[in-house]
Amino acid sequence: MKTPYGHLTYCSNIHPGERWEEHFASLKESLPLIKEQRSPTQSFGLGLRLANEASLALSESKNLAEFKAWLEAEDIYVFVINGFPYGGFHDTVVKDQVHTPDWTTDERQAYTFRLFHILSQLLPEGMDGGVSTPPLSYRLWWESDTQRLFATEKATAHMLQVLDELIGIKEKTGRNLHLDIEPEPDGILDNIADFIDWYTKSLLPTGISYLKKKYSLEEEQAKSIILNHIRLCYDICHAAVAYEHPKEILSDLQKYGIQVGRIQISSALKVDFSENTEAKLQAISTFNEPIYLHQVVARTAAEELEHYPDLPQALAAHHDNQREWRVHFHVPLFISSYGLLESTQQEIIDTLALHQKQPFTQFLEVETYTWGVLPADLQKPIAESISRELAWVETTLASLSNPKE
Repeated sequence: MKTPYGHLTYCSNIHPGERWEEHFASLKESLPLIKEQRSPTQSFGLGLRLANEASLALSESKNLAEFKAWLEAEDIYVFVINGFPYGGFHDTVVKDQVHTPDWTTDERQAYTFRLFHILSQLLPEGMDGGVSTPPLSYRLWWESDTQRLFATEKATAHMLQVLDELIGIKEKTGRNLHLDIEPEPDGILDNIADFIDWYTKSLLPTGISYLKKKYSLEEEQAKSIILNHIRLCYDICHAAVAYEHPKEILSDLQKYGIQVGRIQISSALKVDFSENTEAKLQAISTFNEPIYLHQVVARTAAEELEHYPDLPQALAAHHDNQREWRVHFHVPLFISSYGLLESTQQEIIDTLALHQKQPFTQFLEVETYTWGVLPADLQKPIAESISRELAWVETTLASLSNPKE
């Protein structure tokens, strides 16, 4: 839905269904209820998640026409797609396979092409649109710096093929679409600092050379095209887990002219070990579930960061010198504490405050997908939970714009 601060939506990866018929059924069940609660008198935006199998089905003209007709009848519009999880995301063990296939493969490239062609047909007139995507590959699959460099170069080359496709779509349809790359703990692009380093030292030099040669462009023209079509997906949870600060992130992005395609509004778990250590370890262990990766970054008394690929490894390796944990677990936005545990809700507030003061993207997307694996006392019906998430964001933005009220 359109707000004074951009288009606010949520990501439909919370709804099950790898096949299009299943996912569409989930959308039909929940979306009208959410719209009625949050946007009864204006159009409601949707951040669509399409698994590869669903994207194949929705590419068929009959299915796409049916979906477009339903969207129009319900006064709903699609402007962003989540293209990170390729395959199963519910009722299966996901873990590091959320990165499969990665950007070193033709399969990831073809899937992303397909998503952009679907989005170009769903996107309302006058809007740009984005597809989010993984951070090149999963770092721990590549054992050496040489292997990671190979993966990075191959992934970058595949992304330049997508850039070609986006240039073609814009020429043919006038639609301005962008690939929104999402840094994640233990990705090759583990954090936003990694993303900026790759963008400035790998993507831009390689991409400028490629575009100059293929399209006979001047260097500044080529750079402008890359900056337009390849952007950051700023996931607040992931940045918080990396202990990155919103003000510094935006300063670095602005320095290089890198655009934010969307903010994914999400919250991580935080553990303060200044007291009650054993009780807090017991509390965080209740969030150890078998479906998703829950990477942990520990901060020591010496301000050093220790990285663990999943919660079990962190629990086994905890030591007295650790002062804080940030845990990659997308917990509800509107809850700031969970008994002895905390969330990184303040990082959301700090980011939204900067955005409210000087907007740096058009798109705000709530991404809380872990409802089904939360402890039972935190689970609520999906439509009710999503509505509450959106309401919290709206209320927070309004309070930031009227701090004395």
